[in-house]
Parts: sequence; structure tokens; C-alpha cells
Amino acid sequence: MSSRGILTAAFALSLAGGVLMLLSGGMAWMWFMFGTSNFGGMMGGMMDEFEGMMGGYHDMMDNFNVPAGSMTILSLLGLLSGIAVIIAAIMLNTRPREHVTWGTIILAFSIVSLAGMGGFWIGALLGIAGGAIALSWRPRANIETRS
Repeated sequence: MSSRGILTAAFALSLAGGVLMLLSGGMAWMWFMFGTSNFGGMMGGMMDEFEGMMGGYHDMMDNFNVPAGSMTILSLLGLLSGIAVIIAAIMLNTRPREHVTWGTIILAFSIVSLAGMGGFWIGALLGIAGGAIALSWRPRANIETRS
């Protein structure tokens, strides 16, 4: 594989990982912001069927329906990590001479995204692989031929 082809592979892996991080972070953020009124408390989603003693304490068990729980913050962290990895992957492709900077950013945000599910876990692994390849890439030196 050519020297530029290796960097293209790092770009493709990082971009795919960033897109997966963005998708999973966005889905999780929307889930925890808007879709979890019956998630997490005692009796979980069975509140409608069991209106006994637990039915009256439903709001107390899921953080008073305030979307400021730790899962919301972690999913937002995954979303922002995906955005950062996508931007860094695009910059890696447009500015290959700065491969160490963009590879470090891709690697760091891919590791951070693991806290927020990391692009269904596969996205973080793709980002880590792409960032590591970008960091290890060395451009070929121009070799002058003697006549």
C-alpha cells in the first residue's frame, strides 16, 4: 500500500468511527432526554399495570423526570466526541502534514467516547485504529536518484 493510501485508510476508519459515535450518541441523548419516563425506577416499565404503592412514587424514582442524569451527560459526551472525531478525520485528509495533531485528537476523543457507548463500541474501535494509524504514518522521503 502506498504511503498516501495508508493515510487514506486512517481517514476512512476515523470517519466511519466518528459517524457511528455521532449516531449512537445522538440516539442515546434523545432516548435519555425524551424517551425514558418509565425507565430506571423500581418496577421499570410496569408502572401502568401495578398501580399499588409503587405507582405513586414513580416520579421520585426516575430523577423527577429531569433530563440531567448521568446517562444524559454521558450520551452527550459520546455525541460531542463523534463530532470531534469527524472534524479531525476531515482535517487529517485535508492537511496530511499535521497527521500527528489530528491522529492525537482522533485517538483521544475515541477513547473518551467509550464513556458514552462509543459508537456502539465499534465506532470507538475504528476511531482508535484510525488515530493510531495516523500517528504511526511517516511520509516517504524524496529520494534523489544519482545519474
